[in-house]
Amino acid sequence: MSTVVKDTHHDEHPSGIMRWLTTTNHKDIGSLYLWFSLIMFFIGGLMALVIRSELFQPGLQFVDPQFFNSMTTMHALVMIFGVVMPAFTGLANWMIPIMIGGPDMALPRMNNYSFWIMPFAFSMLLSTLFMDGGAPAGGWTLYPPLSLQTGDAFPFLIFAIHFMGLSSIMGAINIVATILNMRAPGMTLMKMPLFVWTWLITAFLLIAVMPVLAGGVTMLLTDKFFGTSFFNAAGGGDPVMFQHIFWFFGHPEVYILILPSFGVVSAIIPTFARKPLFGYSSMVYATASIAFLSFIVWAHHMFTVGMPLAGEVFFMLATMLIAVPTGVKVFNWVTTMWRGAMTFETPMLFAIGFIVMFTIGGFSGLMLAITPADFQYHDTYFVVAHFHYVLVPGSVFAIMAAVYFWLPKWTGNMYPETLGKVHFWLSTFFVNLTFFPMHFVGLAGMPRRIPDYSLQFADYNMIASIGAFGFGFAQLIFVYLIFKTIRGGEKATDEVWEGAEGLEWTLSSPPPYHSFNTPPVIK
Repeated sequence: MSTVVKDTHHDEHPSGIMRWLTTTNHKDIGSLYLWFSLIMFFIGGLMALVIRSELFQPGLQFVDPQFFNSMTTMHALVMIFGVVMPAFTGLANWMIPIMIGGPDMALPRMNNYSFWIMPFAFSMLLSTLFMDGGAPAGGWTLYPPLSLQTGDAFPFLIFAIHFMGLSSIMGAINIVATILNMRAPGMTLMKMPLFVWTWLITAFLLIAVMPVLAGGVTMLLTDKFFGTSFFNAAGGGDPVMFQHIFWFFGHPEVYILILPSFGVVSAIIPTFARKPLFGYSSMVYATASIAFLSFIVWAHHMFTVGMPLAGEVFFMLATMLIAVPTGVKVFNWVTTMWRGAMTFETPMLFAIGFIVMFTIGGFSGLMLAITPADFQYHDTYFVVAHFHYVLVPGSVFAIMAAVYFWLPKWTGNMYPETLGKVHFWLSTFFVNLTFFPMHFVGLAGMPRRIPDYSLQFADYNMIASIGAFGFGFAQLIFVYLIFKTIRGGEKATDEVWEGAEGLEWTLSSPPPYHSFNTPPVIK
């Protein structure tokens, strides 16, 4: 007679802090990324408010110029690597396995590592604020020789960037492995939701360009501490070479920050227009084209370095070319809404706000692509206005849209709809109040990254600063709403969005045949 010994080891689930430290569940890790991103959003936001406080009036008010430059540098690094990228990675962790019918991510243990590297990386980065010589103040682009003036903080900055990059590469490998290997039977590549497609392409971009940044910052490190002269002209090096290396990473990076937004918006617009996404395959090809072209436009950030005319013409034309697939996507979203039975719940408001304001950012980007004009715009507030229109109503609004769209699915509870709309309208008003005036001061010649400015720019700067504080405080509504929804509230039904019956095709694009000449039937 044999005795069966029950193996209790596998039935024990760690609880409390150990559950979160050791979890390999894609939903837990997705939640960790999103919480981390939210915390960093407020840290980076406070840095922006330091900048805007100083610029409220001409003259030096609150902080010395060194600290002001540290704030501009740290604000960018925190917002890019600590807010937008982790938030999209969190959404990918939560949604990709669900969307492709997989049980979890392909590499669950690595998934856990790739998250837990992040808090350590940002602890190192933020610790530089308390070091001798102050935090890094060379701009987020880290151009030598300015970035090499940093004191004790420099190696911490470099290692923090290495850890962020390591985390990103691990997350990206995991996403590629998951999408290529873990799709349910019958889920072909051209049947995947666009969010999955945009993340597959983004992950390839991450794997391609993160090592370039790692190489560039390592060369900076050896220039400072090991006597090399990669970027030191006195030793035969070339500081402009760093710009080439940096922007070869930096330009694909800005598409890493925006492509997942395209996927989010492509999920939301069809749902609330009650129509299939128009031109599914053209959206996939447009995303791939944008990713490919992003590698051959890097030097449009460098028109003023004195490159040959042929180089300037090439980068100008290549940059204009990238507007074509981007335009395809915008027209496809608008065509999806055309004659749809639209309702305007909070996720749809954020998605439409995204399209309108992202397009403004796209147009100012086209202006910056024109080489002779760029000589005037370069390093002015016009550039600041441009990329903030792409990244705040672009990436950040898309992340918020995604949270409102999927929060009922994640929590089983409905968020307070009226409060969500209040959050949207306040955010939209203040984001435009903040960044639209920057176009004007930039065209009038106000340089960026400068704590003091000429009297003629005072009024617009005051308006922008008021807008920034308004936008910051509006986000407290968002936090309140998230906590309220997680803790309870009206139960979400299995058909969360009222009137969204018969929307099976929003999950399995491409959609069935639809005649765009006949108005949709609403049940």
